[in-house]
Amino acid sequence: MPRLNFGAFLAPHHPVGENPLLQFRRDLDLVEMLDRLGYDEFWCGEHHSSGWEMIASPEMFLAAAAERTKRIKLATGVVSLPYHHPFNVAQRMVQLDWMSGGRAIFGSGPGALASDAHTLAIDPMVQRDQQDEAIGVIRRLMRGERVTHRSDWFTLQDAALQLLPMQEDMPFAVASQISPSGMTLAGKHGIGVISIGSLSSEGLNALPTQWGFAESAAAKHGTSVDRKDWRVLLSWHIAETRDKAVEEARNGLLRHHNEYIDGTLQRPGAEPFKNTDEAIEKTAYSEAAAATIGTPDDLIARIKSVLDVSGGFGTLVGFVHDWANPENTMRSWDMVARYVVPEINGYMAKLRESRDFVATNRGVFDRAKEAIMAKISENEAAMAALKVTRGSRLGNVASGSNMPDLSKAQDAAK
Repeated sequence: MPRLNFGAFLAPHHPVGENPLLQFRRDLDLVEMLDRLGYDEFWCGEHHSSGWEMIASPEMFLAAAAERTKRIKLATGVVSLPYHHPFNVAQRMVQLDWMSGGRAIFGSGPGALASDAHTLAIDPMVQRDQQDEAIGVIRRLMRGERVTHRSDWFTLQDAALQLLPMQEDMPFAVASQISPSGMTLAGKHGIGVISIGSLSSEGLNALPTQWGFAESAAAKHGTSVDRKDWRVLLSWHIAETRDKAVEEARNGLLRHHNEYIDGTLQRPGAEPFKNTDEAIEKTAYSEAAAATIGTPDDLIARIKSVLDVSGGFGTLVGFVHDWANPENTMRSWDMVARYVVPEINGYMAKLRESRDFVATNRGVFDRAKEAIMAKISENEAAMAALKVTRGSRLGNVASGSNMPDLSKAQDAAK
């Protein structure tokens, strides 16, 4: 089975009222920890309004993160292309790629917040077409082409990048919700995709048909897509027990939903939760629940289910939120790295096989014990010492599987 990559997606959704300086530093601490724990990717997005999401330039944040990390890939999740001249986006991504040592992933979208588009006087009806147009131009620039392009929203004249990406082929990805538009765009350009809609039950239910849109578009435009470049987003909070996970997440989850999802964004279909019990039940434990609040085993079961339903993908990306306090949030990500990742990717299989072989084939190793006793028997001083050896204590500290049975050895020495 192919190895599943693991990543994190930071919006971030910090409650209004916290010190922005400390929020930025805490988010950078998180990236540094994820890198140390072996996560494969880190994503952060672009937002300009709503109060809860402060990163206006993911490239700037990721450049800072690059200085504190070594191996984790750094992805824009996403750059809202209608907000920028495509040449400037290409320039910034190339610079990020070099500053990070070739670790940049270029994720783009049309713009998620209607309030951002309103601020910039952009008609929401044209945002997806503008994203499509910009991707085509940026790919040409990153291939080293000199581009002249005139549009109703930007112009390029004999434009060429003076520095190409450090990576031979910087990965591209587009955001996909529940509609076919994101997947179709990925297929048209032959690039990757990150399914953000999977955070909801409707999005999870749509996964079985989503990849087909990408394949159909690829066939139509003469490109190709690969499931290894498909990323699926899930929400979780993990602790040693379900009760502990629920207790840690309940208050933050209620606030996040009621104050941000419902109160600020006023997302269609969202209703405020009456209390923390309802928040937990509808988010993680009802039939329509899309998130996991529980143990590593609960998350393992969820991931296996989503892999099965979707038909397979390359990277699982966890959504970073403030359901729990910073300490418990960090602990949750640590537990996923320690217990969920190795179980999903089969890292424990050979270790368990080795343990079981040793435990169930004791007769095979008896000759090693006999060899030790033979050497002891050849030495009179060793035989004399054996008569007074406290066998139980020595057996507890000795780690060798060839340790002889001291009680039987002492009987033989008498």
